[in-house]
Amino acid sequence: MIRYNQIKIEYSKLYDNLAGDITNDRAEKAYLLAIVVDELAADPDSIHSFRILKRSIDARRKPEIYYVYAVLFAYDDEERLLKKNKNNKNVMHIDKIPLYESRLRPIRKPDDGKEIVVIGAGPAGLFAAYALTLRGLRPILIERGAPMEERVETVERFWNEGRLNSESNVCFGEGGAGTFSDGKLNSGVKDKDGSKRFILETFVRYGAAKGVIYDALPHVGTDVLRSVVVNMRHDMMKFGCRFLFHTKLVGLDIRDGKLEGINIESTVGNNPYLDEFGSKYIETSDLVLAIGHSALDTYELLNEKGLEMIPKAFAVGVRVQHLQSDIDLAQYGDYAGDGQAYRLPAANYKLTGTTSDGRGVYSFCMCPGGYVVNSSSEHEGLVVNGMSDAARDSGYANGAIVVQVDPNTLKEQLSEEDGFYQAEEGSEIQDSEELKNDIFIGARYQRKLERAMYKVGDGQIPVQRYSDFKKTTDDVDKSVHGLSNNQPAVKGRWVYADVKSALPEDISQGVIDGIEQFGKKIKGFSDDDVLVIGVESRTSAPLRIVRDETMQSTTVRGVYPCGEGAGYAGGILSAAIDGLKVAQAICEK
Repeated sequence: MIRYNQIKIEYSKLYDNLAGDITNDRAEKAYLLAIVVDELAADPDSIHSFRILKRSIDARRKPEIYYVYAVLFAYDDEERLLKKNKNNKNVMHIDKIPLYESRLRPIRKPDDGKEIVVIGAGPAGLFAAYALTLRGLRPILIERGAPMEERVETVERFWNEGRLNSESNVCFGEGGAGTFSDGKLNSGVKDKDGSKRFILETFVRYGAAKGVIYDALPHVGTDVLRSVVVNMRHDMMKFGCRFLFHTKLVGLDIRDGKLEGINIESTVGNNPYLDEFGSKYIETSDLVLAIGHSALDTYELLNEKGLEMIPKAFAVGVRVQHLQSDIDLAQYGDYAGDGQAYRLPAANYKLTGTTSDGRGVYSFCMCPGGYVVNSSSEHEGLVVNGMSDAARDSGYANGAIVVQVDPNTLKEQLSEEDGFYQAEEGSEIQDSEELKNDIFIGARYQRKLERAMYKVGDGQIPVQRYSDFKKTTDDVDKSVHGLSNNQPAVKGRWVYADVKSALPEDISQGVIDGIEQFGKKIKGFSDDDVLVIGVESRTSAPLRIVRDETMQSTTVRGVYPCGEGAGYAGGILSAAIDGLKVAQAICEK
């Protein structure tokens, strides 16, 4: 196989050659093939299996903007072509790209009467169950929230009316928290075994745009992601995977350090999924824990049952919103004004800096052309996230600006009042001495911020202009401002409020430090009319469920911690990859 890197095409030329349809995959591929034939002096009849490996935008030399490609193809006389282009360092031989599908040969499960169970239908759990299903193992996938069709209605109702369902919301339900996000599929994980490409191709197979496979920053969009997940479910059910929605893990049957079974219960009064299944106890010695980063009650259960867990670092901060046209102008230069004509994708950013006290501050989950969404999963707590549809056409850009948090520094910031809040009962469960020495220190800190933000906004999303956020609290005008043309693009009810007052001083100052530094990199990033929206507190899990080289819990055999909620991933794609790894470990066992 021959790989040809760094094929640079000026964007306006590419646009003109594709007759204005930059989304025409077939025309794009044909145009690239013609370029390869011309630049490498290749025989077009000798080229086979031609495909695009990577596509990115290079805007470093504005006003010129380029699309940069890498392609892969087979050639009849490869040695001759390589010799002819020996001075071109971007042309090279590579071995065949590894295919993850080779790991999916059917296997026979021991006839021991025990089930393989996956907890959580987010990307980690979904792809773990998908891989197990493809190998003929008929897993049971248990999800505390609703199936997608019902979940979308529940979330829309919450955004419009403020009525939270603590068991099915933006965090809980089929597809996981990523369903109501930007749908980004980029990851720094190297694709040594083909699992990354397998996941991207699976997304395309079930409805995502083909460019997802080769874009440097692949993006599905929350609207498309919903249908992708549903299409996957339908196929998985055809091949024997069983789905139990509105069903929650409530107990583990552990004997001599080994899992023997689990207890489950319904999260709704009338549950046809669980009623049809017919049992609230499942005998299993293979349990995938893909619970997500917000299932704090499940973390508690696991702790009580003796699973080893440790606190880990995370980050908290706020969302900031800009006009998308301002970000486009900063990233694309003169082309920004022609963005609609040339259909340039909404520009993004990725920024890092250092706070005045020496901690990292950075942008996270930037959503071009997106919305800020109320992602709360607990009563009397408020947390936000970013989301965008496939078209990224809201006209606004938002991204989290977050500050690193070391759990070892939190003990003095929490009190007895910050114990675990039980959503329905409101009871505190730990005394102050235990609080200062337990693994849930990060989770309690997150909850403290979310409670404070809920109070500041009286249950609504607090929004504040950056010019006010920078001031001392006493100087802030709490009245509703005229927000110029940067209007809040949010999903959920919002109110102009004192966001800064709900944050610890070190976090608010860290956010300011970051925004000021980023304003020197992107013109307008730190303007007065930028909106600050709080709080972004769940960038990742605040703890890790420890596992060994077999992917099993170090203290309970048969339990496989998986994905972002277990502390082993940081996004949709990395969580899905971890799900495949865990599924493979179960198959090898």
